[in-house]
Amino acid sequence: MFNKKTIEDIDLKSKKVLVRVDYNVPLDANLNVTDNSRIRLSLPTINYLLEKNAKIILMSHLGRPKGEIVDKYRLTPTAKELEKLINKPVRKFDEVISEDIKDYINNKMKNGEIVMLENVRFNAGETKNNLDFAKELASLADVYVDDAFGASHRAHSSTVGVTQFLPAVAGLLLKREVEVLTSILEEPEKPFLAILGGAKVADKIMVIQNFLRKVNSIIIGGGMSYTFLKSKGYEIGKSIHAEDPAEYENQIKFAKESMKAALTDKVNFIIPVDVVVGKMEADGSIKDKKTVSADSIPADFEGFDMGEKTLALYEAEIAKAKTIFWNGPVGFFENKEFENGTKRVAAAIANSKAKTVAGGGDTLAALKKFGLTDKFFHVSSGGGASMELLEGKELPGVAALLDK
Repeated sequence: MFNKKTIEDIDLKSKKVLVRVDYNVPLDANLNVTDNSRIRLSLPTINYLLEKNAKIILMSHLGRPKGEIVDKYRLTPTAKELEKLINKPVRKFDEVISEDIKDYINNKMKNGEIVMLENVRFNAGETKNNLDFAKELASLADVYVDDAFGASHRAHSSTVGVTQFLPAVAGLLLKREVEVLTSILEEPEKPFLAILGGAKVADKIMVIQNFLRKVNSIIIGGGMSYTFLKSKGYEIGKSIHAEDPAEYENQIKFAKESMKAALTDKVNFIIPVDVVVGKMEADGSIKDKKTVSADSIPADFEGFDMGEKTLALYEAEIAKAKTIFWNGPVGFFENKEFENGTKRVAAAIANSKAKTVAGGGDTLAALKKFGLTDKFFHVSSGGGASMELLEGKELPGVAALLDK
């Protein structure tokens, strides 16, 4: 249950509403938005505010300009994309805060109008949660709405600081994200399966620790699986692993302890039994592709995907599950030669009868590539935020909102 107030709990009619959205979207070389998913996800909240005849003041970050004005990180393309989606003008300012902006909002802005501030990270105080900057932002409005789940794990001026100066509530996207992700931790229908892939073990350590107490099965795939194979004493060749020797040793130790804990807790812990390997050339091409046993990767080869026997194990486990959380591809899916594993896993989850939840940037990219995004119960918009929530952490941007 979501225990914070939302836009549905307060009077917003004709109010000036400062809305933190997550428009950190990809742009091409001509600064056109190439994926408007995050903008589309903000529409339910924006449309609700329009129904209330509110004055809507949008703010977001884009990229990492590090407190400087960087033209390629301006929010102008996102304002244009939003205009197309809602068929309504969006007045975009070229500053984050200024006297002209204050004058326009206070004296000229009409009810039902939408304005967008410039990239909040152009101000060096944003990422430091500078309260003077937060107070300036808050001075523009009567109410603050946080609908940027993807930024809710950051204690910044536009996500946390501003809540000290305005009544602060959640938008509809933020509410759904927290409700869905919390529900699979607190009341999942069993069997509960977690599928964790991607390149780095370090990114998943705390999630694995938390899941071991809650799931019936864990599938490990992708680049991180080679550390688990190494922990069993297997040769992994040139497969991806932590470069720092001390960090690598700690990760191998963690992998051993995780599999031991799973045995104690009767959690089915599945790692690859065969993998697709190849030799990476200097120009980035991969030659000599073949499938080998997971305990026999040749010293001069690198793992790039899961083998057929492994995928059969994955698919059998997916078919049994009633709740599935997936984060991280299980192979080098960007390369068509090695997309099979991730494509098969995505399709098996999409076609299952389970409550299916996916999160993480690469996972979303894979779902989009294979045209399966709409087949999932919920696809999280926030990679880092969703993982921290599933680690059991409190998200600063959510904690700062008004309690119900």
